[in-house]
Amino acid sequence: MTDRNEMDNGRDGEQHNGRNGPARSGTSNRGFASMDRSRQREIASKGGRAAHQKGTAHEWTADEARVAGRKGGETVSRDREHMAAIGREGGGARSASARQRATAQRNEAVVQDWSRIGRTPRGDEADSGTM
Repeated sequence: MTDRNEMDNGRDGEQHNGRNGPARSGTSNRGFASMDRSRQREIASKGGRAAHQKGTAHEWTADEARVAGRKGGETVSRDREHMAAIGREGGGARSASARQRATAQRNEAVVQDWSRIGRTPRGDEADSGTM
């Protein structure tokens, strides 16, 4: 006699695992997790719509959202390395935009200087009516 957990060949020639249905190697083809992502989204979307129609869907109040956001912020800020990386990126972006503004201002000043002497940077006569 075989143990219920051992696989044996049934009358149909397929391997059975002692439970209903043939034995499967690898992952199961049953359940929500085994479905492709689009099918999961479709089912979840139907559930969400049904809950809203029924009136049992959770709707965040401003206070609940505030508390949840605070909890998330506290969790993220515990990771000092992550926070340092965020600070470096923000500082880099700020200094980069400041450099761009300074360069643009210098370029504008150069164009104005050239227009004062009546020439463009290429040496052409400046059109006195456009500048």
